[in-house]
Amino acid sequence: MSTLATVAGWQTPFSIPPFEAYPDNQFRDSFDSALTSARKRIDAIATNPDAPCFANTVEALELASWELDRICSVFFNLVAADSNEIREKLQADLAPRLASFSNEVAMNQGLFQRIDKLWQSRSELSLDEEQKRVLELHYRDFVRSGASLDPESRNRFASIRVRLAELRTAFAQNLLKSERDWTLDLSGDEVSNLPGFLVSALEEAARERGLRGYCLTLNRSLIVPFLQYSESRKLRQVAVEAWCNRGAPGTRTDNSVLLEEILALRQELAELLGYRCYADYKLETEMAKSPLQVRKLLDAVWKPALGQARKDASVLQAMMQDDGVDDQLMPWDWRLYAERRRSREFDIDQSEAKQYFPLPRMIEAAMDCAGRLFGLEFEEILPQLYHPDCRAWRVSRQGDDIGIFIGDYFARPSKRSGAWCSTFLDQKKHGGTSRPVVVNVCNFVKPSQGQPCLLSFDDTRTLFHEFGHALHALLSDVRYEKVSGTAVARDFVELPSQLFEHWMELPEVLSKHARHAETGDAIPEDMLAALLAARNFDQGFGTVEYLASAYVDLTFHTSDKISAPLSIERQVLDDIGMPRAIVMRHSASNFAHVFATEGYASGYYSYLWSEVLDADVFETFLEEGGPFNANTTQRLEQHILSAGGSRRPDDMYIDFRGRLPSADALLRKRGFA
Repeated sequence: MSTLATVAGWQTPFSIPPFEAYPDNQFRDSFDSALTSARKRIDAIATNPDAPCFANTVEALELASWELDRICSVFFNLVAADSNEIREKLQADLAPRLASFSNEVAMNQGLFQRIDKLWQSRSELSLDEEQKRVLELHYRDFVRSGASLDPESRNRFASIRVRLAELRTAFAQNLLKSERDWTLDLSGDEVSNLPGFLVSALEEAARERGLRGYCLTLNRSLIVPFLQYSESRKLRQVAVEAWCNRGAPGTRTDNSVLLEEILALRQELAELLGYRCYADYKLETEMAKSPLQVRKLLDAVWKPALGQARKDASVLQAMMQDDGVDDQLMPWDWRLYAERRRSREFDIDQSEAKQYFPLPRMIEAAMDCAGRLFGLEFEEILPQLYHPDCRAWRVSRQGDDIGIFIGDYFARPSKRSGAWCSTFLDQKKHGGTSRPVVVNVCNFVKPSQGQPCLLSFDDTRTLFHEFGHALHALLSDVRYEKVSGTAVARDFVELPSQLFEHWMELPEVLSKHARHAETGDAIPEDMLAALLAARNFDQGFGTVEYLASAYVDLTFHTSDKISAPLSIERQVLDDIGMPRAIVMRHSASNFAHVFATEGYASGYYSYLWSEVLDADVFETFLEEGGPFNANTTQRLEQHILSAGGSRRPDDMYIDFRGRLPSADALLRKRGFA
């Protein structure tokens, strides 16, 4: 086995990780070996007696930790998608070790001096555009990781990063435990008025946990339809409170102390680097650049969204009172009465509509759109994967292999909640060509054996969203892994995913692929028209619950002193006029985006920022001939999807569109114009 080939990927068919080669009891030894190899290579680069050049410093650094990168990609994907006690314990042990290694690299003065010399003399180097960008990013990473601090500050910075890694891991594991352990047993009478698909899902959830009858879990794809259809106000309240109390004070998985320490350490880290607050530090490298720009966008959308939500609340309140409930509209009431209103105003039976959205057909729809847009072909293959529920496809174009796509769609107790896209292998050319191995992970309710998995309209949107991320990774065409695929600014990374959602709503796509799970009949035209007419239904609610979390995240990270963050959360909600009948999408104690990772810390606004971009891009398609216009598609792939992070996002967007966007297209998309 050649070293070059190993750097490029695993020596397996299609470079799919050999999961059987990573038993849980050998992960620790694999990490030990990979860390030892990486340290030797880093030391060799830092102590190289030759004058620094791009090849012996930057390119060498790109390949220095390839074994560690590979083992991390396998292990952390497994921890998120199929965890167990052994993996969780190892994760807790590894978090500080990996953070310490990251500090060793970032604060290696010999290595930084070589990078700094290259950066200072960059105008004299014969570098192409991608190499200039890679050098810029490496230099920026070193500076932002404390390399230029004095020794005492460097030590403190390093200890903060190690402690943050420990805290984030504990936060994530608490959240997984709270979601895994909570169930609500339901009697036959309590499910008798629920639609058949939901009764079947509740029964399957019980069976999966070794229980009899029916049980509700905190899987979002299960709890949302329960809130939409359960006639029991008491049970709906129990469900909402359980959802909101994940990681709450006083619970067995209390996250409140953790998040307070996380916020304090982030602030200290930012101050060590000379920033006023953590948001100033974090947003400097994003498209938004500053907290002020973020708040301007949030404010621009909040007012119309809140106005719409208040109008909707008054309608739902009247419906509830007509129902004989003499009380204020509460969070456990909203979805029930909103669903009744949707059914009444658009004549939609969601239970019947789901019959036309079987999971296999929707996967086929996403792949068909990718084929029409980018010429991609998908051939299902049967490798050994990490869980029997996973499926894999070989992706090619005009006979050339592009990569591998893996779909892991069903909820299980070992999987964290939500939906995400990740990679086992990133595309690159330096050090041997590697083709991406991409995975989409979702939490759709697994059907009973022999029954089809039926998606809601929103579930289908989630599937397309994550597939958009996958396309970003699959279509990457860069030389260096540093800028491959989704390695872009956080408020740019959601552009491809949110953009691809538009194709899911195209009548020509749904007419072709939305077919009855049993009969194969195409979705009726009147049902399709109703679903599309209702796509902006309850946007006030959806926008308000999201924006509330974004405001809280921004406030947490623009405050220079944080104490009692849950009290601050309540104050923020009061200040923005949060309706009592809507709860924020993620409260602080279970805000995994922000506290289980650094990725979205002070960056939860990113979905909205990217939506400004995606709405504007899709309008470009419509202006230039339609959603499958070949010229627009070619520019999209050239300037955005294939370019990864090889250029600054503002420049890439301007090259595609000719200008930066305004929020107007977003307001039109959400029905607030």
